[in-house]
Amino acid sequence: MVKHVNLVKLCVGADGPEDLEEWQRQRFGDAPAAHVTRMWPRREAELLAGGSIYWVFKGVLLARQRLIGLEERLGADGIRRCALVLDRDLIRTTAVPRRPFQGWRYLDAADAPPDLARDRAHDDSLPAALAAELAEMGLR
Repeated sequence: MVKHVNLVKLCVGADGPEDLEEWQRQRFGDAPAAHVTRMWPRREAELLAGGSIYWVFKGVLLARQRLIGLEERLGADGIRRCALVLDRDLIRTTAVPRRPFQGWRYLDAADAPPDLARDRAHDDSLPAALAAELAEMGLR
């Protein structure tokens, strides 16, 4: 049995999970969402064995979406790209501060933050800076 691994990606242009949900709803309707990236993950089998993409909003990891597939996409420039096909269910996680980085990073399942309880998923979000400070202190 293949052990799963996750990806961590900055969510540029969205202030929080609600913004990402709305953008995906407008762009994809009821179909699965897709995020196109330049590189194809080398750990494909591990990602598809139950992995998720964990989204970082303004320096704080706050949500994840389950990866359901990888698809090749050719750009207008003829360059092969990878579409990360995502389950539409955006699951809130405990807040974890993350420094900026380019591209995506692998995240072992053992190091992934826990999901928030479903009844807390739509609680009012703390400002990103405050959530980051609390997470750094281990209080969120």
